[in-house]
Amino acid sequence: MEQAYLYDFYGELLNERQRKIYEDFVFNDLSLGEIADEEGISRQGVHDMVKRCTRTLESYEEKLHLVEKFLFAKQKVEDIHKLAKNFHESHDDAIMEEIEQISNQILEEL
Repeated sequence: MEQAYLYDFYGELLNERQRKIYEDFVFNDLSLGEIADEEGISRQGVHDMVKRCTRTLESYEEKLHLVEKFLFAKQKVEDIHKLAKNFHESHDDAIMEEIEQISNQILEEL
C-alpha cells in the first residue's frame, strides 16, 4: 500500500522507462525475468532499477511529506464523518465542537 501511495504522489517524477519497469514489477506482478526479457536488460538490472526507483520515491516523501499529509487528512475526514453520523443521532453540541477542532487541525496541516 505504501508503494502505491508513493507512486501515486511521485511516480510522474520518474522517467518513462523507470515508470514502466516499476509498474510492471510492483503493480503488474511481472517477475524480474519477464521484465528483463521485455526490456532487453539483465534480471539484476531490473532489480537495481526497482530498488533505485523505490529509494527515489522514498526520498521525495522524506523531503515533501505529501503522503504523510494526505493520510493525516484522510484519517481526520473519516473521524469527521463518524462524528457527523453521531451528531445526527444525538444532536450533541459537544460533537459539533469536536468536528470543528478536527477541521481546524486539517486546515493547519495544509
